[in-house]
Amino acid sequence: MKKLKYLLLVGLLCVTGCNEKPTDQVVNGNENDENNNVVEEKISIVDMDSKTRPIAVMINNHKSAQPYQTGLNDAYIVYEMVVEGGITRMMAVFKDSTISNVGTIRSARPYYLDYVLENDALYVHFGGSYKALDEIKTLGINNLNGMADNFYWRENFPVSTEHTVYSSMEKINNTIKRKGYRTESSENLLLNYSAKEIDVSSLSDSIEANDVKIVYSSYQTNEFVYDASSKVYKKYSNGTLRTDNITKEPFTVKNIITYQVNNYTIDSYGCQALDNIGSGYGYYISNGYAVKITWEKKSRESKTIYKYLDGTIITVNDGNTYIQIQPKGQTLEIK
Repeated sequence: MKKLKYLLLVGLLCVTGCNEKPTDQVVNGNENDENNNVVEEKISIVDMDSKTRPIAVMINNHKSAQPYQTGLNDAYIVYEMVVEGGITRMMAVFKDSTISNVGTIRSARPYYLDYVLENDALYVHFGGSYKALDEIKTLGINNLNGMADNFYWRENFPVSTEHTVYSSMEKINNTIKRKGYRTESSENLLLNYSAKEIDVSSLSDSIEANDVKIVYSSYQTNEFVYDASSKVYKKYSNGTLRTDNITKEPFTVKNIITYQVNNYTIDSYGCQALDNIGSGYGYYISNGYAVKITWEKKSRESKTIYKYLDGTIITVNDGNTYIQIQPKGQTLEIK
């Protein structure tokens, strides 16, 4: 595959014919053991037999909080979108997690609720914009709010107190139980997974993707650098390799899905709205290669459907996935 290096601005392009629903069927790989018995491989990122409801936690991504982030490597999906001031915020989605530290936890924004809904998740946050808090009520989202629920503690970090909130899955689950929320889900997972490694380089029109640079604003630039030895991407934020504050391990990513939507300011505080209901083009990136895909989200509650350009719903490699929803017109560089 000839190495390609380019700089592009991805526009929001509408597509049609995306009516299929994700099947949530893991593509198991079969191998024979020494006795020629078929041994079925299973994915490891999530337990496909588990009915446990996912938990979505708002993760602070202010520059003051970035050195103190923890728990992201245990999430099977992480969404990232822009909020006011060009800052981004992440929403980490966990399933059957037992981690003892997750944070730092920050406040809700309205469009993150669309991705809580598509995962049938319980929502953990600390406060929120007025619009987000109103919509949590009107949409009936089961949530833990640090302004009212005691599921957290504050760490003694040398930053403002809003950047110091941690919790644990034990505290979160105890609060969920106390509030009487539903803890099981019959919904399919958002993505399909392959137990056998997908060779993205063999897919039609794939390009090399050893370094992926995603600009959200003058405030926030992400870079994902491929480590061929471990077959994951290491995450850099504004030029700095990001590591877990507790484990000291780098934040790593197996799959990246990235696309662009229009965003605009809706109030004097600078809160944003995103045109994230609709369709367009983006990229699926894994194992050092990228391939162009389409995305479609028909409503706030519906799952986003990701497809190859031939209309086939994508299957991702066994591992965690970062979904990067970038402002329209910002720079995406894949090389």
